[in-house]
Amino acid sequence: MLPEPNRLHRARDFSVVMRRGRRMGRSNLVVHAVARGEQGIASTVHGPRFGLIVSKAVGPAVTRHRVARRLRHICTDVLGELTETTDVVIRALPGAAGATSADLSIQLRSGLKKLGLLEAPKGPPS
Repeated sequence: MLPEPNRLHRARDFSVVMRRGRRMGRSNLVVHAVARGEQGIASTVHGPRFGLIVSKAVGPAVTRHRVARRLRHICTDVLGELTETTDVVIRALPGAAGATSADLSIQLRSGLKKLGLLEAPKGPPS
């Protein structure tokens, strides 16, 4: 489970990341990221923060919640690899409903790597 301090809650924080941050599209996800210090965002929070957007286009409620749970679990795995001042918003696209957790993990890591936030994408353990 993603710890409470590592979650984005306020609509203002989501808006700042979406509007001022950089974005990278993947086949089932769009990853938006911004550094809090660069954009004048409150820096009293320590550690990277994640926000999820899973719209009705992804599917019915059960499907959306399943996708969100998978993404939260993946974000927990990525926490230690990001700088403390990073805010990330992940927007799930309709294809995320049929994607496996491993595919979503690879796509998230790939997007973060392209944004210069991770060293290299990691696949599922072999």
